[in-house]
Amino acid sequence: MKLSDFDFDLPEDLIAVRPAKPRTAAKLLVAQGDEISDHTVADLPEFLRRGDVLVLNDTKVIPARLFGLRHRDGEFGMTAAKMDVTLLDPRADGTWAAMIKPLRKVNDGEQIVFSNDLSATVMARADGQAQLRFNLSGDDFDAALNAVGAMPLPPYIAAKRPADEADKTDYQTYWAKHAGAVAAPTASLHFDGPLLDALTAHGVEFVHVTLHVGAGTFLPVKVDDIATHKMHAEWGEVTPSAAAAIAKAKAQGRRVIPVGTTALRLIESAARTGQIAPWEGETDIFITPGFAFQVSDGLMTNFHLPKSTLMMLVSAMMGVQSVKRIYAHAIDEKYRFFSYGDASLLLR
Repeated sequence: MKLSDFDFDLPEDLIAVRPAKPRTAAKLLVAQGDEISDHTVADLPEFLRRGDVLVLNDTKVIPARLFGLRHRDGEFGMTAAKMDVTLLDPRADGTWAAMIKPLRKVNDGEQIVFSNDLSATVMARADGQAQLRFNLSGDDFDAALNAVGAMPLPPYIAAKRPADEADKTDYQTYWAKHAGAVAAPTASLHFDGPLLDALTAHGVEFVHVTLHVGAGTFLPVKVDDIATHKMHAEWGEVTPSAAAAIAKAKAQGRRVIPVGTTALRLIESAARTGQIAPWEGETDIFITPGFAFQVSDGLMTNFHLPKSTLMMLVSAMMGVQSVKRIYAHAIDEKYRFFSYGDASLLLR
């Protein structure tokens, strides 16, 4: 298929820059086969059955956007250059991959100072990225990062406004637990305590998995033939207990519905052999129309960018023409798009 198969015209004013308040006040489009209806996220229990399993990604977004100074002693004395750093992912050797702007103004071995407590040394640079080693680790690093870091808002929000204190709450899921993501699993941002209580009372079960969403989720597709696109890799884990709960639900004929494309990509990665199994590692699974879903019976997700890999994923779930109708309806009804936007419940 061609990239143009997943394009559509999106009015600029439908791109959300703030979330709905409360979270469950966001609109919810429900698509069941050819039927489309309009609701709010608070109505979600009405469309789920007793015994349905919602798969939730419990990754935690770190405040990965940092602003610091690079100091250099030269022929004109001590000079400083402002550095804009976005952490991408931790490496096994304790360093971090990061984007630095402007990368040309820093050299290997130089230090970037972010606060009196936090600094990093540039270990290497390649392919437009840098490798950083921080002066702190563990809880000390987490505390210093939380003190000075900003949430790494998606480019289409950051272009409209800077991150602020509200984003540290708004851009974090209710059940966030395992720190490591630089982007939120945004469908999960619609949930709060009362909604989880209502779903539990309705007989819905929850399974937690972890996929650390990387900045690569925002990278555009640059090839016309989507079969030649290379997905970014992200680290994830499906624990033995999570895999067992999902396998039990499938064996009993109950529906498994991931909340968010990240949860879906992870559990389908763990089920490549045909059955869900415990799994840990990096996944670069690329889901496009024709994909054989092994465990996912539906998907709750936000509305995505034109020509994105996420548009390809939802088209694989519902069919290309069905998704075109769903998105045309969403635009006509003024649904809000992207990370802070409204939600859809797609049932196969």
